[in-house]
Amino acid sequence: MVLTAVTVVAVALLAIVNQITEAPIREANKKALEEGLKIALNVNPADALAVQAEETLENGSIIYKTDKGTAVQATTQGFGGDLKVLVGFDAEGTILNYSILATAETPGLGSKAADWFKAGGKGNITGKNPGEKELKVTKDQGEIDAITASTITSRAFLAAVNKAYESLSASSDGGAGATEQVKKENVEQTAQTAE
Repeated sequence: MVLTAVTVVAVALLAIVNQITEAPIREANKKALEEGLKIALNVNPADALAVQAEETLENGSIIYKTDKGTAVQATTQGFGGDLKVLVGFDAEGTILNYSILATAETPGLGSKAADWFKAGGKGNITGKNPGEKELKVTKDQGEIDAITASTITSRAFLAAVNKAYESLSASSDGGAGATEQVKKENVEQTAQTAE
């Protein structure tokens, strides 16, 4: 009887705490996403940003169409756990910027991914188009410098960016279809020139 009473009281307290914290957690997540979208799309933090459409794909990626551009959230397995990255793309599929939404990487090592791959960082990926050439670290015959002593995190990060691009390309409206259109036009021009 005592054990049952304690269990009932504990369940009731957990339910109350859940109700109290549910709304603030949802608001904090919404705010973190909005800030991440602004960073990924190079939008001034003071400017308003409106998400016009959101599409969740089978691979777990989420595509956010906003009034300032398109960003894709992709998750991969890093060294310490899930690595959730939000990548902003222009109409041609070129990377504008990125934001790390969640990471469990080692502080001081893998956590450097937050800035390492940005403009001015040693592994800068901004301005690159994963549709033209898959992003890989130099140890894997790629062009991107890995974070020192954190190659696993670097590979996981670039895998997330490549996954984001693939998701954008596979989205319902073609996403980065502009890149495919440019490639198609180049092939047609080459064929015409050869004739």
